[in-house]
Amino acid sequence: MIEVHNLKKTYDVKRRQNFFHSTREKVEAVKDISMKIEAGQIVGLLGINGAGKTTTIKMLTTLIEPTSGSYMFDGMDALMNPHQVKKQINMIAGGERMIYWRLTAYENLWYYGQLYGIENNELRRRIDKLLKLVGLEDKANLPVETFSKGMKQRLQIARGMINNPKYIFLDEPTIGLDAVVTQELHEEIKNLAKEQGKGILLTSHYLSEVEELCDYIYMVNNGELVVEGTKKELTDFVFTKKYYAFSVQGMDEAVVAKLRNHLLILDGDSSVELEGRTANISSRLELSSILAEFAVREGLVINELHKLEPSLEQAVIKLSKNIEREEKGIA
Repeated sequence: MIEVHNLKKTYDVKRRQNFFHSTREKVEAVKDISMKIEAGQIVGLLGINGAGKTTTIKMLTTLIEPTSGSYMFDGMDALMNPHQVKKQINMIAGGERMIYWRLTAYENLWYYGQLYGIENNELRRRIDKLLKLVGLEDKANLPVETFSKGMKQRLQIARGMINNPKYIFLDEPTIGLDAVVTQELHEEIKNLAKEQGKGILLTSHYLSEVEELCDYIYMVNNGELVVEGTKKELTDFVFTKKYYAFSVQGMDEAVVAKLRNHLLILDGDSSVELEGRTANISSRLELSSILAEFAVREGLVINELHKLEPSLEQAVIKLSKNIEREEKGIA
């Protein structure tokens, strides 16, 4: 397990005042972040307003040292043993970075395997296995510059697995890919975590991707942790009310008025709005049985009754707006 406690990173930044003078000031890129990544778990790291997630990843991959805080890697102090950590992690970035276009797929993997000091016979076996895993075994000896974006990204996954890492950091892994290739990569990512037991940290601007893949999510803003939890926990945190779509035969304003009066007695903060032939209802209460009982008492035949689950995207958008309002001092 990766355990991060109160990680902070402060930069000494030089600000030019005019042609002859400049000043120095402290900038807190990461203020106080704590998180965990367990083996076999996919953890999402979402940044609101460019909040410092890149700096966080650089610290977790031992590329930069934190100003303060602790970072434990399977019980080992990662800050005291960065070289041992590097051997057991890897990073897969989106786009077309971190692979050499003029080399073949096989040569790319051979090069990175040599950097990790993998013995030649073992490296050959590992390359063959990885190329088959990502569906590039018949492209092994072709230059990467002839590959499509999807093929390059599949090669990125193979490169990220060359040292058989325990933990993988995925930075926008599907950026610029079409829907079919993206779904294929999603399946590969799920396989890495669920079948091979890899711990994964994922950053993405595609909230549907985070929603599909992640078991647990951290959201940061201006270097600080805003909220954490599962998708359901995050949506429940943002949306304190429950939402329902309710429709009966003969639904009209008169039925809605009766329903509204009934619900207001139970929850004075509830609302009922008619849209077409469906009543959109919000309440702090669980209403499924209450709405069913209302229909029976009024002799109404139910056409539709289901609870609406807000998406992670809706929760993030609402939370972002709330944070923006707070920063502007708007009540």
